[in-house]
Amino acid sequence: MNTATYLDRFLDPLADAFTPEFARKVADIRIDSELQAHVDQLATKANDRTITENESAEYKALIDAADLVSVLQIRARRFLAERPA
Repeated sequence: MNTATYLDRFLDPLADAFTPEFARKVADIRIDSELQAHVDQLATKANDRTITENESAEYKALIDAADLVSVLQIRARRFLAERPA
């Protein structure tokens, strides 16, 4: 089972607590340009195999956070689709 599937199952109770307003806010979450540039820089270093151990740990944490937000966004969009305004 992949990480997203585990996260999806783990977050089921949270998704059950969505309100339309909260679901819209979650669905609209976007990474800011400064953080995106940093992630891109770490990704380049990882691909070039020049990433340090600390940078690698930070990159993994950022990817894990992105996975978490993505799963929440999927749940929020599903919630909104099932409850048209």
